[in-house]
Amino acid sequence: MATVVFFHAHPDDEAIATGGTMAMLSSQGHRIVLVTATRGELGEIPDGLLSDGETLSERREDELASACALLGVARHEYLGYRDSGMQGEQTNDDPECFWQADVEEAAKRLAVILNAEGADVVTFYDEHGGYGHPDHVQVHRVGLRASELAGVQRVFMSTMNRDHVMELAEKAKELGVSGFEDFEERREGLDEFGTEAKYITTAIDVTAFLEAKRRAMAAHASQIAETSFFLAIPPEAFEAVWGTEWYIHVGSEPTGELETSLLG
Repeated sequence: MATVVFFHAHPDDEAIATGGTMAMLSSQGHRIVLVTATRGELGEIPDGLLSDGETLSERREDELASACALLGVARHEYLGYRDSGMQGEQTNDDPECFWQADVEEAAKRLAVILNAEGADVVTFYDEHGGYGHPDHVQVHRVGLRASELAGVQRVFMSTMNRDHVMELAEKAKELGVSGFEDFEERREGLDEFGTEAKYITTAIDVTAFLEAKRRAMAAHASQIAETSFFLAIPPEAFEAVWGTEWYIHVGSEPTGELETSLLG
């Protein structure tokens, strides 16, 4: 059995980006380890969410613990940095935030976990973090360096299939999803998501594990409301959007034939 380490930026990222893969591998008996760079202190705080004296980071820690249980995570660790906030915000300058972390120092922290676990596989985000969030970009940099330090042989970048996203946006009305009537105006923003299909090497079919993925996403209720796009879309659309998780196998050139497993 393999040990697979998933490295993410904030609580809820694991469920959204790789939850199906995690649940699948866990069901097959593999050891799933999750490392989260921050506690997501700067996420949204809906009115009435927090109890007296409760902080958002405390709530998000509880939510992540629930998601980990749903996805079969055997071990979870925080890397110990503060949330950097969205791109361009003043919080990006916080010396304690992940965006300001020394890449080599952070990579060494992660490499300690990779070595202790004898990681067979590690995943993190693509070069622009999927959509440019500073913490996601930093996860890429740190994850890549840590995998080198630990000598992990199979390294994957989690990404979004940009071509698939564009196709789904064009078919939104057909799938019963509202909000894309101004598709042409939205195209420019969608062009910045993920990676073109021609660069993607690996596609994991997680349709059999969509219920676990959905429940893990819903566990992050502070950030993913039941009425949000993530959860409120019709079942057919949910499967179309979330039924495949996409990766780029580091060091492997695209051949036109997609890998269907992180394990080879």
